[in-house]
Amino acid sequence: MRRLGFTLGLGAAVAALPAVAMAQDVTTVIEAANSTAFIFNTLLFLIGGFLVMWMAAGFAMLEAGFVRTKNVSMQCLKNIALYSVAGLMFWAMGYNFLYSGGSEFIGIGAFGPYGMDPVGLDAGSVEASAQLASDLVGTGYSTASDWFFQMVFCATTASIVSGTIAERVKFWPFILFVVVLTGFIYPVVASWEWGTGFLDDMGFSDFAGSTLVHSTGGWAALVGAIIIGPRLGKYVGGKVHPIPASNIPLATLGMFILWLGWFGFNGASQLAAGTIADVADVSRIFVNTNMAAAGGVIAAIIYTQLRYKKIDVTLAINGALAGLVAITAEPLAPSVGLSVIIGAIGSILACLTVPLLDKFKIDDVVGAIPVHLVAGIFGTLIVPLSNSDASYGVQAIGVGATAVFVCAISAVVWFLLKVTIGLRPSEEDEIVGLDQAEIGVPAYPEFVPG
Repeated sequence: MRRLGFTLGLGAAVAALPAVAMAQDVTTVIEAANSTAFIFNTLLFLIGGFLVMWMAAGFAMLEAGFVRTKNVSMQCLKNIALYSVAGLMFWAMGYNFLYSGGSEFIGIGAFGPYGMDPVGLDAGSVEASAQLASDLVGTGYSTASDWFFQMVFCATTASIVSGTIAERVKFWPFILFVVVLTGFIYPVVASWEWGTGFLDDMGFSDFAGSTLVHSTGGWAALVGAIIIGPRLGKYVGGKVHPIPASNIPLATLGMFILWLGWFGFNGASQLAAGTIADVADVSRIFVNTNMAAAGGVIAAIIYTQLRYKKIDVTLAINGALAGLVAITAEPLAPSVGLSVIIGAIGSILACLTVPLLDKFKIDDVVGAIPVHLVAGIFGTLIVPLSNSDASYGVQAIGVGATAVFVCAISAVVWFLLKVTIGLRPSEEDEIVGLDQAEIGVPAYPEFVPG
């Protein structure tokens, strides 16, 4: 259990709990709540949260670099919109689904917007304020900081889908899918472990979300890619026709932004920074996260040199991301050397998945399925190698349950959108490009025929 609602070992904050519970003077209670541990834990969530929020820029730049020039503005718009929709849906219903506490499988009855703590913890009376402050000491950090940290995780899930199905899906159907993904699908899956659901009871372990975040997005993307179909011209006459990226420097920038944001993604998932041990563990997580990405890059470079006789920079970019996804399920327990190996294997698996998708004519523009789904599954299954509290069987159950639920709901939503408002633009619009056809703002107007 690694999210709000669980009592943490928080040093000074927990030590102060009995006194806080008995305090009658609200000033004394609030001062006790504002202990050093409480403050540093909250700051960890906020700093980690804005680092993960910066990953939204990384996804936008990565996708803008990997799509063709005629679709760059559309990808930028989709990333701006999906982050905003994720925030609204997670406030309106997603957060309460995640922490409903009413069911081990789904938060029935959890509809309703998230309500922040009152300003200054003033709940309307001395007694109410005292109780609120006492409750906050029990969790060890402010409720709003946890909401923000969880919200940016939710948005990350939607970003994964955006890149896979780029260049051949209309704006509004995509946004409607994001509404369901961020308001319902992701929160329910995350609740299975982080909200004391059935996977948590079984002992499933996913430290920062290789399955709960990355594979959830990956499964939704895979189903979408199958139902929507490939881009025009990608598979013709039984042959694969590669469609080159438009801007490798931009994609590289996106990768480095994501790499930076991952320190917040994994590091802040320690959920505590109020003790020497916690801060030391956060530091260890930073190192393991970084080295897994480095291992992923080098593995991709060596693999493409040996396999294709030339180094593929796009696979080097995705090798870093696959390494990061693979280590996300357990970034604390492994040694540095093992973290490098985990990142490297995740990268190789992602590289091997690319031609496999082409074999089945599944068009993934940015390689999100190999990176987030395949490396996410591997990272989750390998957790027991370094974490003795986890078991391979339970890890596999978590992966399977996520796959069944996400694929089933995603298939229903994608299919309903397809038969009602339609998913794809016309062939003419797809050829012209969605920048011109749907939003009228080309990213590179000098390249627009005119």
